[in-house]
Order: sequence, then structure tokens, then C-alpha cells
Amino acid sequence: MATPRFSVGELKKPIQTEMRRLSFVLLATVMVLAASAQTKKEKSPNAFKIGGTISLMGGQSGSRNWSQGAEKFSLAGVGQLYLFANKTSDKVRFENSLDLAYGLVNTSSDGVRKIDDKFDFYSRYGRTLKGKWGLGAVANLRTQLINGYDYSEMPAKRISGFFAPAFTTFSPGAQFSPVKGLTAHFGPAIRWIIITNGPYSLNYQGAVKPDGTTERTLASLYDVFPQREVRIEIGPYLSTTFQREIMKNVAYRGRLDLMLDAVNEVPNKGANNWNANVDVYMTNNFMMSVNKWLKVNYSLDIVYDDNMRMFGRDKRDAATQLKSILGVGLAASF
Repeated sequence: MATPRFSVGELKKPIQTEMRRLSFVLLATVMVLAASAQTKKEKSPNAFKIGGTISLMGGQSGSRNWSQGAEKFSLAGVGQLYLFANKTSDKVRFENSLDLAYGLVNTSSDGVRKIDDKFDFYSRYGRTLKGKWGLGAVANLRTQLINGYDYSEMPAKRISGFFAPAFTTFSPGAQFSPVKGLTAHFGPAIRWIIITNGPYSLNYQGAVKPDGTTERTLASLYDVFPQREVRIEIGPYLSTTFQREIMKNVAYRGRLDLMLDAVNEVPNKGANNWNANVDVYMTNNFMMSVNKWLKVNYSLDIVYDDNMRMFGRDKRDAATQLKSILGVGLAASF
């Protein structure tokens, strides 16, 4: 067994480190917005159309001497930022988007915990061939901003972080746009699953728990060799996006990615251990307008990856992952 690279003290990074990372992302966002404003002023016929949506949603509850049982106090807040930069001509469509989200909840029983954390950059280039068909390529990077923990263990175990994991996908292929707002891309793809931010992340020296069992490394939760820090998937890939106003004052934005790994080289299994499991990533966002500033936002994300075996009684099973957030707050488009 490889010697762990990180001690317990290194795993428990101070909150200042996390906030500095988040501040860096926010600063980069401000720079993007400034560039957006400058581009709009130039109004070049070949310039990108740049814009986005920023929102801040929240919720609060409280109770005292409540017989049915409830948290004495809870406060939740979620910030979301969606940016896009698109260029469209008669033959070429080049679309780019960055979807950021971060949310916290503070309860009287558990304190402050994370409820949302997203970094999703998506880029698609397409050239029309005939009618609704074309050729192009898709690139995507998905990760998160701040560490995530499994609080069912004591001490809490870090199970994710910035670029731990990061999913980087590239796919050339055919594209089909049957109706306005809907585009499907399908073709071969290569995906890198990257665990660079502390791939071992062990709570116990030597990876031996007090009960004598072996602690799993962070990288192994995603079937990545800690020594390599990267695993490659190759196989057929389908990515569809849909965005439009589905009814008055209700806008929808969503994406569905499907990929079948034909390589499937994972720790302790060897190469060519192929199976028919399909990785699924689906994100949905509904924005309902009450007035110019007050919005109701609902997001639903669905993930299934057979290589993420950290669920079930023994925390060694794959499972469908669901995350939904419903919030009311302020939102503005630009």
C-alpha cells in the first residue's frame, strides 16, 4: 500500500483557504462581466453576444416548543451565476456557457453545511451542412469550488473538492437541431476524470481506521488510481441542450449528457472489463418571474456513474444521485 501523502491536519484546511478560492472565482467572474460590457459597447457585427443571469435565493424557518418536532432555526442561501457567449451566422454556431452555483444552510442541530456547489463550463461549435444537420465538437468541464464531506463518519471525511473530481470531455461529431432552442450532438468522446486536489485524503495515518478496517482514498471513490490521479474513458457520447420560454414568465434551461465507457479501466479490475452501464448527467433549471426582480427558481440535477461507488450500507455501491433546490429571491439578467 502506498504511503498517504496527507495528514489529518492537512485535510482540515482552515475556512480562510476555502474563502480565498471562492473569492478568486468571484473576481474572475467580475472580470468576465467587465469584458462583457466592453464587448457590448463595441457592437461589432462579428462579436459574441454576451450576457447572463445572476440570482440570490434564500429560505428561513424557526420553531419553539413545537410538538411535531422541527429545527429551532434554519437559514439557507444559494447564489447562482449563469454566463453565456454565443456567435451565430448562416453556417456557424459557436456557443459557450458557464454555470456557477454555491449554497449554504445553517441549522441549529448541524451548523453550517454546503447544499449546492457547481462549476460547469460547456462549449459547442457547429457548422451547418444541410437543413437541420451539421458537424462540430463539444467540450465540457465539470467540477466544484469547495470541499465536500461525508458527515456520517467521525471525523467527517473529505469526499470531493476543487478538481477532485473534475470531468473533462471532448467530442467531435454530428449535430441536429430539429426545433428552436434544442440541439443534439452525438459522436465519439474522450473523458478525463481528474483527482488532483489531494487524491489520498486520509483521516488516519496509514489508512488504518481505529476498528482495524482500511480507509478508502478519495481517488478510489471515483475509481481513479491515486498514483495516476487521472482515469480516461472513451466511448459513444450524446449531449442535448434545450433552452427557451416554455410559457409566459417561465423559462427553462437544461442539458442531458449520456456516455458509454468502452475502456473501463478501474482500480483492482484491470483493463477491458467492459459493461453496458451508461453515465448520466442531467441538469434542469426553471426560472419563474413574479416581477422584474423577484423570481422563483427550481433546479434539479441527476447523476449516475457506475464508477462512483460510495453509497449503500457499506458505501461501496453505485446509485442515482439527485439534488433539487427551490428558492425565492432576487434575480437579474444582463
